[in-house]
Amino acid sequence: MVVVLENNATDEEIQNIVGHLENFGFSIHKSQGVQRTIIGAIGVKPDFDTRKIRILKGVYDVYRVTAPFKLASRSFKELDTVIKIKDVEIGGKNLALMAGPCSIESEEQIFKLAEVVAKSGTKILRGGAFKPRSSPYSFQGMGEEGLKLIRKAADEFGLVVITEVMEIAQIDLIAKYADIFQVGARNMQNFSLIKELGKAKLPVMLKRGLSGTIEEWLMSAEYMLAQGNKNVMLCERGIRTFEKYTRNTFDLSAIPVVHKKSHLPVIADPSHATGLRDQVAPMARAAVAAGADGLMIEIHHDPENALSDGPQALLPEQYNTLVGELRLIAQAIGRDLV
Repeated sequence: MVVVLENNATDEEIQNIVGHLENFGFSIHKSQGVQRTIIGAIGVKPDFDTRKIRILKGVYDVYRVTAPFKLASRSFKELDTVIKIKDVEIGGKNLALMAGPCSIESEEQIFKLAEVVAKSGTKILRGGAFKPRSSPYSFQGMGEEGLKLIRKAADEFGLVVITEVMEIAQIDLIAKYADIFQVGARNMQNFSLIKELGKAKLPVMLKRGLSGTIEEWLMSAEYMLAQGNKNVMLCERGIRTFEKYTRNTFDLSAIPVVHKKSHLPVIADPSHATGLRDQVAPMARAAVAAGADGLMIEIHHDPENALSDGPQALLPEQYNTLVGELRLIAQAIGRDLV
């Protein structure tokens, strides 16, 4: 249920409204807009008489949110969420780029690629220290040593760090080194993990599951919002279908659909969606045109010898060319590349 307050509602009136809602068993989430304050009253009470709240002083309107994702819904928050990390903003008018290797492999590798990222104007460095792999025999990442290296490289070049968290036990460790948690596709519905991330202080990027519907994806984000973490962004990285010519099917239509239904930023990952280097740039350009709030792109200076996902990594010169193209597309649709 959403309670829209009068423009001139006083603090005393707001506290009275909140008190009534809490007495009725609702949990409260406030959203401060430019013109109005909205209170989200969360709780499954289908027979609740909204007139009990509508009559209170300071209330402009009360209505039910029909979508199962309450806090992620546009009904709760009309304005786009903008996530601020140091001097980087994700969402709103901004188009944020995240780039780096699939896996942190060595100090030389991550420093070389961090320099490429910084010189391109990109502000967010990606790299995996813990890698979920289909085969138990594949490279699993460098662990904490990798985290130390990516933090060191990011600090050297003034970058923000995003890296994947795979389990609850890793949250505190990764929080010491990273600026953004990434939840991989396989963990989209790992509710124990995402509830704990909802209590964390760092922003979270939630990747869409391999077969996840848009509603399931938004409901997973809802778990984190309900725990108090308002800095949640979504990442479309392709879904599993019958098609064999691409690694996954890149669901570009999900970007405008989510934007209509939710205020959360939507990032696109054309690298994992397509799995092949020659398909990454066209899909990256298309994602920006479709309204993505950011892109996550894998790069590597020596992809043939990469320890994971070399075939989908762009070479540094290819990435630099792509950034220039993306800047033009962003300008054409009124966005700023950051």
